[in-house]
Amino acid sequence: MTERLPAAAWTAREDLAALVAALDPASQGNCRWVGGVVRDTILGIAPKDVDMATTLLPDETAARLGAAGIKAVPTGIAHGTVTAVLPGGTVEITTLRRDVSTDGRHATVAFSTEWRDDAARRDFTINALYADPRTLDVFDYHGGLADLAARRVRFIGDARERIREDYLRILRYFRFQARFGSIPADAEAEGAVAELAAGMKGLSRERVGWELMNLLGLPDPAPTVRRMAELGVLAHVLPEATNEGLAALDRLIGNEREAGAQGVGLRRLAALLPPDPPLAEQVAARLRLSVAQRKRLATVAAREAGEADARALAYRVGIEEARDRLLIGGTSITPLDGWTAPVFPLKGGAIVARGVTAGPEVARLLRTVENQWISEGFPDDARVSSILDEALAHTSSPHG
Repeated sequence: MTERLPAAAWTAREDLAALVAALDPASQGNCRWVGGVVRDTILGIAPKDVDMATTLLPDETAARLGAAGIKAVPTGIAHGTVTAVLPGGTVEITTLRRDVSTDGRHATVAFSTEWRDDAARRDFTINALYADPRTLDVFDYHGGLADLAARRVRFIGDARERIREDYLRILRYFRFQARFGSIPADAEAEGAVAELAAGMKGLSRERVGWELMNLLGLPDPAPTVRRMAELGVLAHVLPEATNEGLAALDRLIGNEREAGAQGVGLRRLAALLPPDPPLAEQVAARLRLSVAQRKRLATVAAREAGEADARALAYRVGIEEARDRLLIGGTSITPLDGWTAPVFPLKGGAIVARGVTAGPEVARLLRTVENQWISEGFPDDARVSSILDEALAHTSSPHG
């Protein structure tokens, strides 16, 4: 019996029907949906992206799109990819390919007209599924449907050979294992990733960082990350993570669930690391995280045991950073729900107007009053004025 994609919102999109009509007007079967969109639809998951494979060469793909009035962007023309810009979102259309040579980081490919060639060069069986855009019939060349039903993440062909083609597949394996896999995992896959983990040292840091952050952002990556440590893989990606960090990640995910908080990859990365800001900055730089991510990671790494005053902490370090630190520490984030940090109402000019000479003494008084204002829960302006009066009264030389 032929497997068909179940009905899904995306399969009824008129712009996708127009795309298929543009590429395959004579219904010759020269294009199919491929990869994640097929896999996720079978699982009942709304796909993030819609990708297509085709026997057409890139120039012909672009020409047919243009003739139909569909904008075509040559996003990866050397690798056969043309992006169609549609009202409902972009679709990457890639010519069927076969690998000619690989070096562990990049592959040299040749275009093909054989669907089996294209399927054979993909990483996992569950990602090598194709669907006819008109009938929605599914094409499975490597047992991906059975693996999907069994929640088994399995390399296509020889696992070691596939990893040697691109060592990033080790991290991709664990990301898919965390998202779709069951326990126990595929023995051949685990043996291969453990044996070849050292090969990841030649990968670009951006690619490693992207995969790691996406893995950590999944609903519950903790069992997979622990397995990465047991297999010796984590040491090649995040050597700073210790057993204490693994335990902290377990606790954090439990705290997130209890608080109804969405999991955040950067927060989980912080939990894996010791509370050491300089170390966190080094890790962020190595993983090529953005400037904002680096700053947030370092701020969260400055966490201390027993941080209990949620609003005071959020005022000092930022609301998102405070949420991260409180969740890692197991403290309630409820006080931050719907709360916006207030603006400290006292300015230096008001202190100078009280007769204090501008300079260090003004700055000291500002800090004193602000600290008291925070500790009292951000009282109103009248109380701030009273706090200033008290501070001035306790100053040995208030008038400079």
